[in-house]
Amino acid sequence: MPSLQSRFLRFFIRNVNLFDLTGIPLAEMRRKTDLAAWLLRTPGGVSVRKETAGTVPGEWIVPKDAPPDRALLYFHGGGFIFGSLSTHRALVARLAIAAGARAFSVDYQLAPEHPFPAAVEDCLEAYRGLLRIGFSPQRIVVGGDSAGGNLALVLLLALRQAGEPLPAAAVCLSPVTDLVFTGDSFQSKADIDPIFPRVTSQSLSSRIGSGYIGSEDPRQPLISPLFADLRGLPPVLLHVGEDEILLDDSVRLGERVRGAGGQATVVVWGKMWHVFQVFAPFVPEANRSIEQNGEFIKEKQKGEIL
Repeated sequence: MPSLQSRFLRFFIRNVNLFDLTGIPLAEMRRKTDLAAWLLRTPGGVSVRKETAGTVPGEWIVPKDAPPDRALLYFHGGGFIFGSLSTHRALVARLAIAAGARAFSVDYQLAPEHPFPAAVEDCLEAYRGLLRIGFSPQRIVVGGDSAGGNLALVLLLALRQAGEPLPAAAVCLSPVTDLVFTGDSFQSKADIDPIFPRVTSQSLSSRIGSGYIGSEDPRQPLISPLFADLRGLPPVLLHVGEDEILLDDSVRLGERVRGAGGQATVVVWGKMWHVFQVFAPFVPEANRSIEQNGEFIKEKQKGEIL
């Protein structure tokens, strides 16, 4: 049974249309989400400093006593068109604490000013930047939520395609893996998803299509990793809400990774919604999900460096 806190928050989100950005100009959408970030307090016990990974700006979020050789490379969500370091700082900090690893949160370029493949190129450069300063691939886990989860998976594909060393694993929170939006849940969950009810999801998917994808084929693997050859990837952990329109994006991706001989664990959280983890520490389910992701990251970064 969902917690009392999650039921209250779900009611609040749905009834005040907290995330209804339909018809709002993009600049206002970005301003609104950045202003809402003040509600999400960064936990104590971490230091935050602006820096670059390679040539890409971002920030290091470092828990106290985190070892210097382990990193979570994180890509924030926001439909490729909004979201920022500030909107996701608290979430990334909690993941870093749970993992006992420092995190670099990437300030990748947003569409429509910088459409595909700008964000992908930024993520590649950030990963390569960590390698250049001495991180072993086996001590790096990549992660992201929503659009950022897409970028984490796309990074794996781009690295494999280039013949470059892959990170130890990937963690994805409610990733969008199919930008053609063919999953049954995109329709079947539209009337119960508190974050993306039908009108909101249609508006956002249209903006992603025009702003991020443009004239590119949305089925190409570096846009929709669901349609990629998924052989040879490192282990992937996907956490997704039962009541979100992107449920099938995680479930199908997990099935296809396993079908290609890889390791993919999909955890479906009953009665939860899109990227519910941002509501830690208020929602117990969010806390448990973050802890599970942290344990997965710890486990995958323990291996012997070859």
